[in-house]
Amino acid sequence: MKKMKNINRYITAVLLGAILVFASCETTELDLTEDPNFLTPEQASVDFFLSSIQEDFVRQFEGDANFDPNDNWVSGGVTNGDGFNELGMQLTRIINMNGRNYPSVYQGSDMADEWTNAYRGIMADIRTMTPLAIEAEQTRHLGIAQFIEAYLMVTMVDFFGDVPYSEIFQAEEGNFNASLDSGAEIYDTMLSLLDEAIANFNTTPPTDPAADYFYGNDYEKWERAANTLKMKIYLQRRLVDANAIASFNAIVDSGNYIQDTADDFQYNWPGTSASQPDTRHPRYGLNYTAGGGPDYMSNWLMNLMDTTDDPRIRYYFYRQNEFVPGAEIPPDEEVLNCSLEAPPQHYIDGGFTFCWLDNGYWGRDHGDADGTPPDGLLRTNFGTYPVGGKFDDNSFTGISATAGSGGNGITNLLTAFGVDFMRAEVAMVTGDDVAARGFMLAALDKSVIKVQNFLTGREAGADTSFVPTSGEVDSYRSSIASNFDSADMDGKWDVIAEQYWIAHFGNGVEPYNFYRRTGFPTTLQPNLEPNPDVFIRSMYYPTNAVNNNSSISQKPNQQQPVFWDNNPSAPVAN
Repeated sequence: MKKMKNINRYITAVLLGAILVFASCETTELDLTEDPNFLTPEQASVDFFLSSIQEDFVRQFEGDANFDPNDNWVSGGVTNGDGFNELGMQLTRIINMNGRNYPSVYQGSDMADEWTNAYRGIMADIRTMTPLAIEAEQTRHLGIAQFIEAYLMVTMVDFFGDVPYSEIFQAEEGNFNASLDSGAEIYDTMLSLLDEAIANFNTTPPTDPAADYFYGNDYEKWERAANTLKMKIYLQRRLVDANAIASFNAIVDSGNYIQDTADDFQYNWPGTSASQPDTRHPRYGLNYTAGGGPDYMSNWLMNLMDTTDDPRIRYYFYRQNEFVPGAEIPPDEEVLNCSLEAPPQHYIDGGFTFCWLDNGYWGRDHGDADGTPPDGLLRTNFGTYPVGGKFDDNSFTGISATAGSGGNGITNLLTAFGVDFMRAEVAMVTGDDVAARGFMLAALDKSVIKVQNFLTGREAGADTSFVPTSGEVDSYRSSIASNFDSADMDGKWDVIAEQYWIAHFGNGVEPYNFYRRTGFPTTLQPNLEPNPDVFIRSMYYPTNAVNNNSSISQKPNQQQPVFWDNNPSAPVAN
């Protein structure tokens, strides 16, 4: 597959002048397409292309522990590719954002990896594969690629706003500066593309894909996923589309969408192998090393789950140490600098947790930009769900490069619990809080069951006596229902949104979109910096795209909303 990925990059590079600029060595290497070590498009297998498309697609969201800037996300490069999930999780306090203000954290240069993988990787492969699939009448290969293209381009709009689409790959026609398409037009085009994908799923081609990493060639599930993606699109543009909710409900009425967890659109990482190719969940690969990892967990999220006895917390977070300096043990500036500091005044005024938590939940506050002390084997790490790490069974030992289930995790994209949350949102905006309550609790039930089932067959050495009992789960569910019932309308939104955040742990895209659509939850921990600038509503274009494409001008700031976000101001918790 690695060789095939290299082939794809070289044969399509000349088509991408409208998007990226290539180094001189890469231009020279374009002449190697006739080398016997490389295949031409005519010699390439549609199956190889589709495998590459699927892998690069999931890495668009997860990034990779190993990123090679000359060949997208592959094994054996440098740590560089964050992926959209991490960006969204940082912004929404699901994991720590390392930077005191937004402009310093997110620059145009930070988005080059995601832009490159989207255009030079996924879209280039799709455009090269498509005529080969059509010629071979491999319509289901084509349908999967169309679905992935729709999901990818919708997400590019969600993060960047207007992006190139209709004029990409027109270098042969002399267009080296692809113009920006409006996000609204791209959304419309992707809805049509999903209809084409569904039609292709319902054909009977001579062969099915050799490797369908998501549904194993079950095209009824692919159709349900396509309809669920359409539901997501309609919901995301409900603020600017008077017909969006009706279109959403029409799919609900059809019943042909993801309703059961068994139909979730997710990527299953095989895990265990750290060599080429690295098959572990990328967050595992980054954080399960001999010395720990770079990610800090969110104090806000861990505190929310710990203080409410959330039954999922032992699956999400693995505590390497039983105590946090400043909580049950004396402060220690060497490993937790803030444990000797007083909270900033706006934290005191808002009653927000600061620096340390009880019970060994050792993370960081939003916007904590301190350096990295020797705490890699002390601070809380990712747990078993969803990255395939360790279940927290009170062992309180440092992790290792093979701990837990070795990275045998999942990437959640479209889920049954996510659909229930979508339906809860629709119910809330149409004034039916009773229905919203039911959908929220259904989402909670599906999330808890999925998380608890996740440990089965994964970590042989885990002490399962610490698995929450059914009584503890029921008690938690009852407390959430009670909180919802006793709250005013804004409070009900907060309860739904907090559950939305918890259930989507690992997926930062959906909370980031939800936050911009609704402004909830209002309970989020603010930045440590009292004046961190305004919350980011869309990302800067990559600097290299701006510098080398005369059709792209950089945004004046990152407060430019995407087309579906017509809220008058950014969410309140900066």
